[in-house]
Amino acid sequence: MPPPPLLQRAALQRGAALALWSLVLLRSSVDGRLDLLLRAIYHPLVALAGVLLFGLALLQLGLALRDATAARERAQRRQTLTLLVTTAIALALLGLPPAPSFADLAGQRPRDDTAASELSFVLPPAQRSLTDWVRLLRSQPDPLLFEGDPVRISGFVLPVTGEAPQLARLLVRCCLADAAPVGLPVRWPAGATPQADQWLQLDGVMAVETGSGGRRLVVRPRSIRPIPRPARPLEP
Repeated sequence: MPPPPLLQRAALQRGAALALWSLVLLRSSVDGRLDLLLRAIYHPLVALAGVLLFGLALLQLGLALRDATAARERAQRRQTLTLLVTTAIALALLGLPPAPSFADLAGQRPRDDTAASELSFVLPPAQRSLTDWVRLLRSQPDPLLFEGDPVRISGFVLPVTGEAPQLARLLVRCCLADAAPVGLPVRWPAGATPQADQWLQLDGVMAVETGSGGRRLVVRPRSIRPIPRPARPLEP
């Protein structure tokens, strides 16, 4: 059987590449990796893009079944190389799911300064998340108001130049591209050596300390427990 014409082969290759990228997006939509990269509200768009790419792949495969005229070999080689590169990228994404370092990313991003000046609702101290505490302290900056309040928070260890590591979270509006870190200073016990990017849960109280910048609240942990990275580590 003679080989298929050049345009038919090109359509087959485009269809295969599009089908692979469709598989990348659809698999990402169901295996949880999007929780590391994108806010949940946008996950359906990724799944929809995967479905559309699969439809385009079927169209290309349909074209491959039709008769086509010959094309120049040089253009075909260039197109084949492009398709091989994109196929290799798609296979790499399927085989090597993303595992971003939140500490490295937070160190390269500006801090979040978008908290509202007033909060419409304030949770009891023991129910506040790390980001709840950060927003509350911005709206009520007097540290004496919260001294002795119980704290139960979780986050990743974020190194801070010239200070002890903080416990932090990443806030996102859309995805990691616009992520901004928020953190709370921690008075770590003597001998504690928290590792950057390690996820911890702290139970303790808020304490006031005085430094060169004046008084500030710090978390004084009574217990420190390593935890797995949450399934959805990004916060809106």
